[in-house]
Amino acid sequence: MTKEIYENPDLKKERQNCPFNKEEITNFLDGGKEKTTERRQLETYILSDEQLKDAVPMEYLSHADKYAEELRKSCLLMHKLADSPAGQVQTLRALMGAGLGSAILKEGNPIALHYVMFIPALMGQGTVEQQAKWLEKAYNLNIIGTYAQTELGHGTFLRGLETKATYDPVTKEFVLESPSLTAYKWWPGSLGKTANYAVVMAQLYTKGKCEGIHPFMVQLRDEETHEPLPGILVGEIGPKLGMNTNDNGYLGFDKVRIPREQLLMKHSQVLEDGTYVKPTNSKLSYGTMVFVRVVVCQDVTVNLRKAVTIATRYSCVRRQSELKPGDREPQVMDYQAQQHKLLPPLAATFGFQLAADHLWNLYNTANNSMEQGDMELLPDLHGLSCALKALCSSEAANFVETCRQSCGGHGYMSCSNFPRIYGQVTAAITYEGENTVLWLQVARYLVKTRKEKSGGLSVKYLIDEEKGPRTVDTTPEGIVKLYRRVAVGLVDIAIAELENNSRKGYAPHDAWNHAAVHLIKAAQAHARLFVVESFVDSLKGSRLSAPVRAILSQLCELFIIYWILDRSGDFFLCANLKKEDLLQLNSKYVQLLAAIRPQAVNIVDSFDLRDEILGSPLGCWDGNVYQRLFDEAAKSPLNQKNVHESFHKYLKPLLKSNL
Repeated sequence: MTKEIYENPDLKKERQNCPFNKEEITNFLDGGKEKTTERRQLETYILSDEQLKDAVPMEYLSHADKYAEELRKSCLLMHKLADSPAGQVQTLRALMGAGLGSAILKEGNPIALHYVMFIPALMGQGTVEQQAKWLEKAYNLNIIGTYAQTELGHGTFLRGLETKATYDPVTKEFVLESPSLTAYKWWPGSLGKTANYAVVMAQLYTKGKCEGIHPFMVQLRDEETHEPLPGILVGEIGPKLGMNTNDNGYLGFDKVRIPREQLLMKHSQVLEDGTYVKPTNSKLSYGTMVFVRVVVCQDVTVNLRKAVTIATRYSCVRRQSELKPGDREPQVMDYQAQQHKLLPPLAATFGFQLAADHLWNLYNTANNSMEQGDMELLPDLHGLSCALKALCSSEAANFVETCRQSCGGHGYMSCSNFPRIYGQVTAAITYEGENTVLWLQVARYLVKTRKEKSGGLSVKYLIDEEKGPRTVDTTPEGIVKLYRRVAVGLVDIAIAELENNSRKGYAPHDAWNHAAVHLIKAAQAHARLFVVESFVDSLKGSRLSAPVRAILSQLCELFIIYWILDRSGDFFLCANLKKEDLLQLNSKYVQLLAAIRPQAVNIVDSFDLRDEILGSPLGCWDGNVYQRLFDEAAKSPLNQKNVHESFHKYLKPLLKSNL
């Protein structure tokens, strides 16, 4: 007899009579039916391997044992690449990401930086000859690399980095040194115990002059023994809030000599006599940063999708309190307050993905142009990537925490997977450009565009202003106009503040610092406008069935109204919004909560996230939450004996002490 598959009755009821095709949404998010098929085949290929499963929960291992276990699985995954049904490139992307990759490597991937930063840096910064020398070794995993930029004393401020690379024309070598403790590289993933090579960012000195930050290919460890080479001081930085097996490390140099040819010279060079040859464009290195920031946007969105799925399913299984005296306890999801917590982040997962997809397409277009020497699209792409990375990471972190809170005490347990998801998402606020710094970079681009009336496609609204009467239209297209007015208005307010500070006698840098609050708000409004436009335009331009278009349009409208209600002051100030308009939007928002509520489980089901990828008893497909929680508790080492040895050592003597 076939064993009957359990399904929680409340979840089963939620899934009945779904008015739209869930598979269509899955295909839409994956980028087509073929992509969905490839992803599922890849997931089955990876997740069915018993050697990749944890014998015990990672929480119960020591710091060193966690690293060893995740490194074991990382190496096994690399061996599986050759036979992957999805091809090596697609498999690598999936394994480096927040979906399939984090399902296997729950605490972090010790070799992730090799693919995410090291290889892209060689491709983006190395000459054809340098790529021929190192790329094949890197692809074949004959060497493992990382990217060492951030230092103990400096991060986002690249000009402040202290690591020095001084050219010696006599020996035709660069001498790398860390002149102080704060000059030690600090934070690079894969650096602590895994990588034996690194692309190191250092201040280049030649002929007595500093030419700024440049990338150098540096061997760190012996290829056979893995021992650090002479002059290399390397180690791991210790436990963090999350991603504790990413192997983040420190790195110092004590007069380490490397050949001149190990300066990556695609864009700038040092000739044998020490002559420095400048790059044709100082912004050429932006391409790698843009690529990584797009990936960050995609990954935090996947993590948010996991958090929303867990919280939504659990909120439909969990019953709590009395909504009506004498009635059965209602599902937590039936409370409007819970819908207000969960449905905006549910909608946000679509908005963020569609915006990230839009940015990815722009990146590919710009990258092709850059290969031909055309840099026209680069400033706009850089501004957009900074804005979207900062917005997606900060909003996703807040939303994930809201999802955790919505699950009550059970959401606080490690096995809920919320702590791990939050640790991954909140880290993105800092790495690859700290968000506050990125906001200010975006603001500088916006101010420049507004003043000079010249800029890329994403800032066209700052050049070609809205014509006609400034009426308030609460259709999705009309709401986009409101966002556009706010973005323009906040840039103008920031410029006015800058000019006011200048009139007070502030130097330009002080005027900028004293206008930072206004500048950041302007940059955030620009980012929100891009997400809103991407969401609305993507639905208009897609070939979706009427039922799917209807539910996605409701989610879109809910989300863009949610942000208005959350920042109503900006819309009163800059978009001609009136009290009556806000009340109308609030009424519409509440109606949308009620309209979307019956389909919440069906929508998260359409994300097609396997239980292994969710990694949470609270979010499992069958809704068997309480049995799974109990099963997780049974795995605790403290539950392997009725009486722990510490009782006899410490507690029993205390009980007998008659204090």
